[in-house]
Amino acid sequence: MSEFFSAFSWVNMRFLMMGLGVTIEVAVVSIILSFIIGSILGVIRYVKIPYLSQIVGFIIDLIRNLPLLLIIFFTYFALPKIGIHFGVITSTIFALTIFESTMLAEIIRSGIMAVPKGQLEGALSNGLNFKQALWHIILPQAYKKMIPPIVSQFVSLIKDTSLATIIMLPEVTYRAQIVYAQEPSAIISMFFALAVIYFILNFIISKIGDMLDRRMTA
Repeated sequence: MSEFFSAFSWVNMRFLMMGLGVTIEVAVVSIILSFIIGSILGVIRYVKIPYLSQIVGFIIDLIRNLPLLLIIFFTYFALPKIGIHFGVITSTIFALTIFESTMLAEIIRSGIMAVPKGQLEGALSNGLNFKQALWHIILPQAYKKMIPPIVSQFVSLIKDTSLATIIMLPEVTYRAQIVYAQEPSAIISMFFALAVIYFILNFIISKIGDMLDRRMTA
């Protein structure tokens, strides 16, 4: 038992917290970018622009059916072969953004389609053009319906940052591995610490999502 608690030394916890900072940085940037790109892709699929919507749909289906780990490998190891070089953090953000954008695109397209068609017809009959109706009438209603699945996807994104340990992203999981590699007796302690850290992060996001859901549906 003493070995379990001794692993939570100030040095080890400070080392993990530095990794947590990287995890949060990567997650926040990826969440913002994937939400923006996913929204654009979802709208493109919904409006059915000739050729473009089909191409976007094919790309989304392709990426959604690939393992995220493969996309991380491709971004970090394959792109430099064609002259595109990213650092570890940028590679992780790029891979997460590409993968999560396709997931969110389908959520957003489904959310838009769930809005009754009469809302669009009513907006158009009141003098709004299609873009105005989409921006002011359809999307606000759609996003209200999409809060739970979008929050769930963001929770998955935070957990997926741990996959970047494979390319040595210095996030919290990678740093925990370093700790118990140097102190084998600390392995259970580090796994426990990781479980607590990820639970707290995702619990906070879930509660924020619940709060937004209540406010927007009230």
